[in-house]
Parts: sequence; C-alpha cells; structure tokens
Amino acid sequence: MKEINCLGEICPVPVIRTQQQLKVAKANESFKVITDHGCTVEEISKFLKKKKVNFNIEEVINGVWEIVVVKL
Repeated sequence: MKEINCLGEICPVPVIRTQQQLKVAKANESFKVITDHGCTVEEISKFLKKKKVNFNIEEVINGVWEIVVVKL
C-alpha cells in the first residue's frame, strides 16, 4: 500500500496530494495518508465523501491520523 506522508504539511497540501493519488489509483487500489493536523483530517474527509471511495480514519497516536482510502 502506498503511503502519503503529510506530517508537518498544512492545508491544502495534503488534500491536493490525496486528489493526485486518487487520480492515478486503479479500482480496488488502496493508499494511506498520514497527517498530524486535525483540520487536514476534516478537509480530506469532506473531499472523499464526494468521491467513489471507501475510507477509514484512525488516530494511531495522539495527534497523528492515518486515513486509508480504497478507490472503488
């Protein structure tokens, strides 16, 4: 699974990187976005809800989230 490390990056950079990866991902392919900004989690979530994807958000340690995206 491809990982997109967005630690230390603020919006809109993580959203743009997620958009770019979603464009090149094939059906049923997954990737993980790692971020340490709560606002980024919200913005990526809003973006993904509009797309044909499944996604799961997990706070793996205090202040660090992993968003696993599966393109349908």
